[in-house]
Amino acid sequence: MESEYINRKEQLTTYLLLHAQSLNQDLDMISNRMELLDPASKEFAELDIEYNFTSGQESATMHILQYVEEIM
Repeated sequence: MESEYINRKEQLTTYLLLHAQSLNQDLDMISNRMELLDPASKEFAELDIEYNFTSGQESATMHILQYVEEIM
């Protein structure tokens, strides 16, 4: 039973780490696209919103990961 618990914890931790890595890659791509645009453009504003939304997801994922590591 304990080994199943450990296995599930490791799977969850691995998933959260991969998800955070993917979000960070998305942030890098958004940032690179933003660098090519005029900050006053509509596309820049839309990407800024997307960047902030994705950044929030990354922060939330890291918070959950830290919590999982603390309690398990």
